[in-house]
Amino acid sequence: MTVLKAEDMHCEKCVERITKALTGAGLDFKVSLADKTVTIDGCENCVAKAKELMDDLGFETVEV
Repeated sequence: MTVLKAEDMHCEKCVERITKALTGAGLDFKVSLADKTVTIDGCENCVAKAKELMDDLGFETVEV
């Protein structure tokens, strides 16, 4: 399990965009707007894919 911090996540619309992208990629994840985090349950490739998708959406992520 890897936690990605996304400080740019500010609202439910952000959560919706992230959820749609990660679901479309078939990833197992949980988004927390309160913590501004996305938790990825998967291998290194899954985490890399999630980071790539988040970057494409304009969210800078940092592993915590």
